[in-house]
Amino acid sequence: MTTGITGATAAPSPGPDLRADVNRDGRVDVRGDSDQAGEDGWTASRGAVVLPNIDDDSRRCPVRDARGRPLSDARLVSCNDASDGIVNGAADARDLAKVRSVPQPGVAANATGTVKAVGAGASKARVFVKRSGAWKQLRAGDRLTAGELRRGVELGVEAKDVMRDAAVWDGRITLRLAVSQNGATSSDQVTLRVAPVLTHHHLQRAKQVMVTATAGDREQRKFVKRLGEIVRAAGINKPLGKFTKYGDIWAQDFFEPGYTAMPGPGGKPQTMRVLIRSAQPDREAGRELYEKLRGPGVAVVQVANSPRSGEWSLNSMGNLETIPPHRHAGKDFPAGRIIMGQRKDSGAKPAKKMTDFLRAQGMQSPLLLDTSWLEVGHVDEFIQFLPADTPRGWRVGIADPDAGLDLLRKAQREGHGAKRMFSIPSQGRDRPAPKDTIDDVLGSQEFLAGNRHAAERIKANLEIIKRETGVTDAEIVRVPSLYSRTPRDGNAGDPAVTDPGELRRLGPGTWDGQSQLDGAPSGPRGRGEAAPSTIQTSAYVPGAVNGVVLSPNRYLAAKQWGPVIGGRDVFGKAVEEVYRKAGFTTVYLDDWHTYHIGQGEVHCGTNTLRATPAWWPAGR
Repeated sequence: MTTGITGATAAPSPGPDLRADVNRDGRVDVRGDSDQAGEDGWTASRGAVVLPNIDDDSRRCPVRDARGRPLSDARLVSCNDASDGIVNGAADARDLAKVRSVPQPGVAANATGTVKAVGAGASKARVFVKRSGAWKQLRAGDRLTAGELRRGVELGVEAKDVMRDAAVWDGRITLRLAVSQNGATSSDQVTLRVAPVLTHHHLQRAKQVMVTATAGDREQRKFVKRLGEIVRAAGINKPLGKFTKYGDIWAQDFFEPGYTAMPGPGGKPQTMRVLIRSAQPDREAGRELYEKLRGPGVAVVQVANSPRSGEWSLNSMGNLETIPPHRHAGKDFPAGRIIMGQRKDSGAKPAKKMTDFLRAQGMQSPLLLDTSWLEVGHVDEFIQFLPADTPRGWRVGIADPDAGLDLLRKAQREGHGAKRMFSIPSQGRDRPAPKDTIDDVLGSQEFLAGNRHAAERIKANLEIIKRETGVTDAEIVRVPSLYSRTPRDGNAGDPAVTDPGELRRLGPGTWDGQSQLDGAPSGPRGRGEAAPSTIQTSAYVPGAVNGVVLSPNRYLAAKQWGPVIGGRDVFGKAVEEVYRKAGFTTVYLDDWHTYHIGQGEVHCGTNTLRATPAWWPAGR
């Protein structure tokens, strides 16, 4: 619509008319009126979308300086397709949001036009014009000719960044076309909003599994080899993506895969993967996202760049999961909703810059659960979301310590109390098999109290999920689990922990005598955050819930290594049955010496790139 006329003589009718893809059908309508209603506003269902053009389609961004030295984090971040005024090839051109002016055949010969971004988003946008088949940046002072105004021009718009804080910038970019002729100026404008960066949920198909490969670690090599076999058998054809440079085996923790998209030709999504680096600037492994993965259609976002703080472990991305799409009590989350853990006992929360960033996207506002009772404090240690052939489309998988204790009590009643709690074989003096028996475990009041506490805290968190989503008890998959309170100094104290020598060698917080925090590069093993005199809970039996949804009917869990009775691992059998009833075939992967004794599981050691669909409603 025409927003203003100044000067002595009004511009000839019709005035300037700028159009964008407001109805999100992948084209700009300059003949009809399908893209006119709501062009100055923006809602989740209608309004023009622009991509944050922060990938590297021509692979021009360096990772080393002229002397071959690695670039600083700041310099890695500073380069992407939106950091220059050039459209870097056909792939980069597809990342531009198209805007057109309606032809004005009646403009005077002396007419000129200007197009610029105005308002709060002006500094966040760059505008190009298509001339002679090539994209040229429109700079301050550049003019459209009378001939271009008569024919109508095609513009391309890119956002230079993602939304980071809605209080600073809400993602809106207002583009204004002003036409001057015969001493008068008239204008029209249209509003675009930068596409949200969204995290994945488990209803989206797995396309590639990521893992850290370490040449010198025999157990990790075995884990990676077997993982590759399992992934191929699940029908995921893309080879494992392997991190090789920094030795941080917690591939789930140093980044969260996400995506962004806008309507493209034919209404199909023009998508871009966005890898969200954890808000742990001293975690070097995040650099490999820039050095290895950033490229055509793949961007990296570094949200925080502040010194290590008390919530360091909470900032690992194992502490970020996504509830699948749902609508309940007047709240609609068509792209799902993020959950994160906080420590309500100490007040520690994930980094504010990260939660500000996630909330700014406007679609998956984080729901905080209480993970105070967990030593590492990550939501993936006790909850997951499973695809389901039900009206809702998904179920909640939840760790159930009561069910785990029931398995042991049944075995004890049947005369198997002297059975070893763990069936993992000894691997020599350095890695002896744990000696606990079922009787030892059930005779430990500390162990029983710890699991009662874990069950209470899981139930309280589950009540939050039920209240926020409407999930019913019938939609909850209860997975037998057990937790133990692990002393940080490695002295067993409680008989129901791994062997004391094993704890001292591989226990949380230490590796070869070096302090470890969630897989810090000096020797990434333990996930816990140093907090002397604190005793908290971690998985005792390898956590089956802390696994990977490979497909709608195949689930990858940590090998249970539970007591073997009648030739079967009682935990393995029970877990398999629970997932079978939920529609899954369970595949086990041994992670005892790679992840479990470091207070993580298969999910913690992997990451998954999933399908990147449209997030906007169709047919609006």
